[in-house]
Amino acid sequence: MIETLLGGLLGGAFRLAPEILKWLDRKGERGHELAMQDKALEFEKLRGAQRMAEIGASADAAWNTGAIDALREAVAAQGQRSGVRWADALSVSVRPTVTYLFVLMYVGVKLSTFVGSVQVGAGFGPALLAAWSEADQALLAGILNYWFLNRTLEKGLR
Repeated sequence: MIETLLGGLLGGAFRLAPEILKWLDRKGERGHELAMQDKALEFEKLRGAQRMAEIGASADAAWNTGAIDALREAVAAQGQRSGVRWADALSVSVRPTVTYLFVLMYVGVKLSTFVGSVQVGAGFGPALLAAWSEADQALLAGILNYWFLNRTLEKGLR
């Protein structure tokens, strides 16, 4: 009797064991499949972000190209004559006029600083130092480089 009972129980257990193993295997497969889908989703997100970055870079490049072309056209248009004599003369005189006015204003400020310093009792040397700063030295060096060094280099490159 015990043998029959034990045989029945063991037989049932052995019959149930493959089903339990299949269930555990399916559970592991589903977990693995879910993990693989998560990885695929992350990959698609990265690929989408990369594609959006490529589209943004392409748009930026197109915009920059358009901006450079527009600037090139504007500069070329500035150099062309309109055919109206007084308008062309005015157009040509704008930059030199602004430059001369700036230079006159700059000289006036520096001269008034120097004269004002002398009038309040500073000597010639301290008044000159008050009117001429390191920024003025840098400005003069830039102007001299532009007018002499830059033009010399441009002539040498031609």
